[in-house]
Formats: sequence, C-alpha cells, structure tokens
Amino acid sequence: MAMTPEYTDIALALASALIAGSLIGLERSYHGRPAGFRTHALVSLSSALLMLVAVYQMRWFGGTPLEAVRIDPTRMAQGIMTGIGFLGAGVIFKEGLTVRGLTTAASIWVTAALGILYGVGFYFPATLGTVLTLGILAGFRFLESTMPSQSFSLLTVRFERERILTEPDLRELLTTHGFSIPNLSYRLVNGGREFEYETMIRTTREGDISTLSSDLLARADVLEFDIRPHGD
Repeated sequence: MAMTPEYTDIALALASALIAGSLIGLERSYHGRPAGFRTHALVSLSSALLMLVAVYQMRWFGGTPLEAVRIDPTRMAQGIMTGIGFLGAGVIFKEGLTVRGLTTAASIWVTAALGILYGVGFYFPATLGTVLTLGILAGFRFLESTMPSQSFSLLTVRFERERILTEPDLRELLTTHGFSIPNLSYRLVNGGREFEYETMIRTTREGDISTLSSDLLARADVLEFDIRPHGD
C-alpha cells in the first residue's frame, strides 16, 4: 500500500495522540494512580481514531454527490466527551471521608479532548494543550505543596460522664494546638454512662494533628478519641 499524503496525515495524527496520552499517563502512573499509562494512551488514541472517522467520513459514501450528504463532525466530539464521563467516574472513589481520583478523572477528560484535536489535525492547540496539561499535573503539584492550605479532620472524643472535660476547656485545648472549631455536637453513649464530643477541626499546620493526638493519648480522663482527615 502506497503511503499517500492522506495516510501520512492519519499516521501523524494517531502517533501524536498516542504520545500525548502516554506522557500524561506516565505522570499518573508515577504517582500510583489506578488510571495510568495504558489508560490515558488508549483514551487519547481512541478519541483520535473516532475523530478521523468523522473527518474522513466522505470516504464512506463513495460517489454520492456532496450536496446529498450532511456532515457534522462535532457530533462525534460530543459523543466522545459524553462517553468519557463514564470512565472518569470510575476512577473517583470515596476513601473514608476523603474523595480521591478527581485529578485523574480530569486528566482522562483532557486526554480525550487532546485526542480529538490531534485526530482532526489541530496540532498547534493540541501540542500546547499537552504541554500545559503536563505542566499542571507536575508543576502545580509543587505549588500545592509549598502554598499554605487548610486541612480538615473530624474529631470524636469520649469521656466518662462524671469526668467530662467542659466545652470551654476542650475549645482551649484545641485552640492551643492550632485548631479552629466552627461548632460542636454532644452525645450520651453507652446507656448514658459516657459523654462524647464531635467536631470538625481545621488547621494550616501539618504537625498539629500529631501533637493533638499525643496530648489526648496522655490524658487520663479521655476514654476514646478518633481523628479522621476529611476531604473538605
């Protein structure tokens, strides 16, 4: 089979889409994400293949006059982006009170978009989009690690009914460790023999949870406590 200019364009589009998807997938695989190298490569390649079907659909009709056929390649793009939502939803999962996989789902979505661009031959925006996507995934990770951010945890602490730590004292304890407390809830448990506080605590320092845990562990009046990171 002779390598015509048309076939050269098709090969270039598929190779470009495959390389872009692979690079994004490598970044995800490196960070241990479930949708990694092969998933992103396949998403980008399949998007490009489907768009090539739309771009070259005049080949379907043989000698049919052009005016007898209505072509709308954007419908294929719409179908791809709708369908990719199911794959993106599959990598989002809840781990305790934390939601994980949102970035991977977004990377799958943008990989599909890049595959569409490569498939129709828009190489400049597709290449620029690939570079920007890799920059976001790699560079923004560094920015996130250096900029201050609030972390949330759900705190549950239990006392004997006769040895309850008062609310002002509990608030003072948490404030001393650098936490802010929007509200508290109260509950009697174990037939009313024990009293339980529950609250969402917030801090901007990584070590605050560890020091609070050590302090609660050393207190004789604390029967049980539970500190769970919350993906707020």
